[in-house]
Amino acid sequence: MNLFEAAYSDFTIKWATLEWEKSQALELRRQVFCVEQGLFDQHDLDDVDAHAQCLVAIANHGGWPDKVVGTVRIHQYQDDGCHKKVWWGSRLAVEKSMRHRSGIGAALIKLAVGSAHAVGCTQFFAQVQKQNETLFNRLNWQSHYELQVRHRPHVMMEADLNRYPPMLQPESGFVLKGSVSVVPEDMAPCLLHRLSVHTEDHNAHV
Repeated sequence: MNLFEAAYSDFTIKWATLEWEKSQALELRRQVFCVEQGLFDQHDLDDVDAHAQCLVAIANHGGWPDKVVGTVRIHQYQDDGCHKKVWWGSRLAVEKSMRHRSGIGAALIKLAVGSAHAVGCTQFFAQVQKQNETLFNRLNWQSHYELQVRHRPHVMMEADLNRYPPMLQPESGFVLKGSVSVVPEDMAPCLLHRLSVHTEDHNAHV
């Protein structure tokens, strides 16, 4: 973790409503699924993105948004109209330096399922990478069967909607408290300088 990341006070978990949120979410997906995991070449965009809702986790410094550090997308099943109440989640990604912060991925999943539930979802599925199956099991998801997606082991999983109350205001979402690290005394001036520069830059673009 770098010094600036140590100052993240909380994280806003919400539907992406601003262009910078959406563009940073796409860049994070590219970093995770193309650069880090090698699942795609140049990008991971597909036809689903045209109708999916993007969700983001935004890291904040004392209430000021800094950057997107997590994302996932949700969408209805696209068919002949018979499955409008079936929703899917996919492209769950958390910035590598943030994965030690327990809760960002789980918070995105909470909003993903809860916000779909609020608009009439009766079943919510995801093809989860095998290494994440235990996390989803802990979050009240049921494993159905294993499958291969882009030559990687995945598990077809379904959320228990009884454990995910409808979330009626996903555009504003909710706040996940961060864990601000204790900054050594000799590093504090540097941190304060970076925070002041960040605030000035933000104000210049308001």
